Amino acid sequence: MNSVILQYLLYGYLKNLFKVTLFFYCFGIILNLFEEIEFFKNLDVTIFTPLMLTSLHIPGMLIQLFPFIIFITSMKFILDLRNNKDLLTIKIFGYSNLKIFFILASTSFIIGWLILFLLNPITSAMSIYYEKTKSNYSKDIDHLVTFNKNGLWIKENLDNGQRIISAQNIQENILKDITIYNFDNNYNLKNKIYSETANIDTNIWELEKVLIFKINDKNTEEIILENLEINSIYTYEKITNLFKNFDTLSFVDLVFNNQQLINQGYNKLFLTQSLHAMLSMPFFLFIMTALASIIIMNSLQKSSNFKFIIIGLISCVIIYYLKDLSIALGQTNRISLNLANWVPIIVIGIFSFIGILQINEK
Repeated sequence: MNSVILQYLLYGYLKNLFKVTLFFYCFGIILNLFEEIEFFKNLDVTIFTPLMLTSLHIPGMLIQLFPFIIFITSMKFILDLRNNKDLLTIKIFGYSNLKIFFILASTSFIIGWLILFLLNPITSAMSIYYEKTKSNYSKDIDHLVTFNKNGLWIKENLDNGQRIISAQNIQENILKDITIYNFDNNYNLKNKIYSETANIDTNIWELEKVLIFKINDKNTEEIILENLEINSIYTYEKITNLFKNFDTLSFVDLVFNNQQLINQGYNKLFLTQSLHAMLSMPFFLFIMTALASIIIMNSLQKSSNFKFIIIGLISCVIIYYLKDLSIALGQTNRISLNLANWVPIIVIGIFSFIGILQINEK
């Protein structure tokens, strides 16, 4: 009998999770599709392009929303159990509120790890493809920044031509081993600049140990300078912000290729924050299941679902702003940025621990 009840709980919970996730996915497609259509409205593409890109973009967003999806799923499933008297029947067969909670919360916890190791690498690849595909249609394609195995590459439009900049790597606000190609409007090479380092903290880049090759007709003039300043639309902050896309980084990459990402120029602090944000997700799912259990299991009496919908919405809003506040405190150095990802879990966990002890007595 115990195995039958366990299967019933797991099947019902996973079935509800699928339904809620599917609802969020469809709702996300409807909302995002309008945005994609607006983006492509003046471009020669079929409806398939925005629909495909929307389908690729939504799964990454769902992972970020998954704590709230788990919360809604847990509330709905436990509420259904209570309203159709199944919760009372299960308790008669020896399943306490605490045991039911641990079955559901443990399932959420395992789902969190499965998402990180199995689903997240797939959604990250989808997000990367989404970003690359959409950039091909961008009106700002004349200005490009990219990291690859050869380092950092930047393309800029100038008033009198174009500029292409390559750098071996970037550390803090310093570019190293830089090559700059300056072209005229006809894409003829005007000069080539080599520099050991460049400070890109501001829009005025400060190059050191500079070697310039000026090309005049078929003659080349060589100029050696200790320092040189050039103007750019990019700064270190702007470049790093372009690559702070949480969706394109997978948990597997952050764990196993962390140093490689740093060598490519990704900000170490951002990578560490992203890693802790992902690591905290299974625990967040566990805590959100606990919170839903506390709200619903406080009483066995059948009551209006509307009341729980309101309580659930208020809880989601409070938790969302608690997460935002915690990250803001971390970004302003009030607390550790790594700790900022765990503060909401710690706060909700303490509250949930007290609540779980109370519902176990009911």
